[in-house]
Amino acid sequence: QVQLVESGGGLVQSGGSLRLSCKASISIFSFKKVAWYRQTPETEREFVASMTAGGTSDYGDSVKGRFTISKDIAENTVYLQMNSLKPDDTGVYTCNAALGNVVVRGQGTQVTVSS
Repeated sequence: QVQLVESGGGLVQSGGSLRLSCKASISIFSFKKVAWYRQTPETEREFVASMTAGGTSDYGDSVKGRFTISKDIAENTVYLQMNSLKPDDTGVYTCNAALGNVVVRGQGTQVTVSS
């Protein structure tokens, strides 16, 4: 069974940085696309960033210029570097990967940004 495990969340002050990791149980070459989403109890799920197998990246409007998605093929890991964090960035960040016609999701990691 394919698994994704997120880590790196935590509590940070406004203006700070965090790096989230999404480690896959198989080679990330297997995924057509890997994406990060976030959600809070008060908001709908929001697209944050994605990267295709070919390396093309895309970002949600609210994080452009502050967040960067990258991957380490040798480590089977996709990263989300988050800089200049704001309280509105608070939420559970979940890694999603497209494997054929199936979407695999991790359990999520909590990010809390204090003002």
